[in-house]
Amino acid sequence: MARAIPVGCTHPRPYTIAIDSANARGFQSHAGMKLSVYFQSKPFFSKRKNGVSRAMSAVSTPLSVNANRGTASLGEITKPDFPILKQEVNGSKLVYLDNAATSQKPQFVIDAVREYYEAYNSNVHRGIHFLSARATDEYELARKKVADFINAAGSREIVFTRNATEAINLVAYSWGLTNLKAGDEIILSIAEHHSVIVPWQIVAQKTGAVLKYVNLNEEEVPDLEQLKQLLCKKTKLVAVHHVSNTLGCILPIQEIVHWTQKYGARVLVDACQSVPHMSVDVQQLGVDFLVASSHKMCGPTGIGFLYGKSELLTSMPPFLGGGEMIADVFLDHSTYAEPPSRFEAGTPAIGEAIGLGKAIDYLLGIGMQRIHEYEHGVAVRSGHHCAQPLHHYLGTNASCRASLYFYNTKDEVDAFIKGLKDTISFFTSFQ
Repeated sequence: MARAIPVGCTHPRPYTIAIDSANARGFQSHAGMKLSVYFQSKPFFSKRKNGVSRAMSAVSTPLSVNANRGTASLGEITKPDFPILKQEVNGSKLVYLDNAATSQKPQFVIDAVREYYEAYNSNVHRGIHFLSARATDEYELARKKVADFINAAGSREIVFTRNATEAINLVAYSWGLTNLKAGDEIILSIAEHHSVIVPWQIVAQKTGAVLKYVNLNEEEVPDLEQLKQLLCKKTKLVAVHHVSNTLGCILPIQEIVHWTQKYGARVLVDACQSVPHMSVDVQQLGVDFLVASSHKMCGPTGIGFLYGKSELLTSMPPFLGGGEMIADVFLDHSTYAEPPSRFEAGTPAIGEAIGLGKAIDYLLGIGMQRIHEYEHGVAVRSGHHCAQPLHHYLGTNASCRASLYFYNTKDEVDAFIKGLKDTISFFTSFQ
C-alpha cells in the first residue's frame, strides 16, 4: 500500500514522497533488513510505423500541456493539470512516485467522467432515446481511440475489460481451455506479474498443460537465449511482459514473436508498463494478444482492454454469459454475438471507458514520443510488486521501487534522492 513518508530537503517546504514498498535485493542493515531501489531506465524508442498519424496526433487538449512555458520541463507544464498533486500531506508538498502501481488523473479526464454522469448517463447499445444514443456513440468512440492508439487493424479487435488482469483471464479461459491439452507447453518468465502467471497455472491444472519458466541472465533480465531453447513443437503460448514492472527492462517483443511463430505458437503481451510511456504498435510487433489497464495511463480505474487478432477473437467462445453478448436466446440454447460484444456481457463500465478515451486524447495532446524522451524512469514502491517468484529467485524479501511519470519534476527526483541517502545513512549508523 502506498505510504506518505516525510523527507527533509533544501526546498522552502519539504516534500512528502508517496511510495510503495516491495521485496528485492539491496542494502543490508545490521538487523537483517533490506532496502532496495530499482532505477528503471528505458531506452529511446523511435516513432512507430504509421502509428502517430492514425492515432490522432493533433488532439485539442484544453489544458496546460499546450501552454508555451518557455524552458519549463514537461513535468512543470503538466503537473497543474492534476488536482491531486496540489495537496500537502502532513504539512509537506506531495511527491507521487508510485506511478507503476497507478497514475494520477488530469482534470480533463475527471471532467469527462463527471460529464457522462451529469449529462448523458444511460445504458449503451440498447436504447433509441437521445441519452442512450450519445452514451453509445461516446463508448464506441473510446474503443476506436484505443484501437488507433495501439494501431490495431480495427475497433473490433479491442475488448473492454475491468482491467488487464481480467483481459488475461479472458484469454486463458476462452482461448486456453479451448486450445490447450495435456503435454502442451506455456512459456513464461519468472519476472512476470502475478496476473500473468496465476491464470495460466489454473489453466495448466485444468488441461494438463505444462508451464516452462525463463530465468534471469547475468544482467538480471529475462534470459532470451533460454527462451529460444525452450521453444519447441509443444509450445502453444508465450506470455511475457513488454516492460517489467519490477526490473524495468524492455523485452524485444518483435523478435520474440518471430521466434515463436516458427513453432506455430501464440504470443500474449502484458503491456501495462509500456502503453502509458511509449508508442506501441501491435501490428508492427505482430503479437496475437496484448493487454493494458486504463488506470496506469491517466484514465479511470475499473477499465482495461484486450487486443486480439480478429481471427482469433472470432474463433473463441464467450468468457461470460448474459445480456449484450448474445445474438439470439432460446430456452435450450443461445447463439452469440460477434467480437467484441461476445466478450462484454452485461452493462459495461461506460463512464470509465469514456474516461479512458479522454485519457488517450490527453496523452496524444502531449505526444507519446515527448513523454518517452522526458521520463527519467524512477519511482518508489516497497513490497513484492505482485512479482513474488522474481523476488524468490533473487533471494530477497522486499524491494523499494521508484516510478515516475511525465508530470514528475526534477525537484521531486532530487527530493527522493536526498531522502534515499538520508535513509541509507540512518541504517548504516547502526553498524
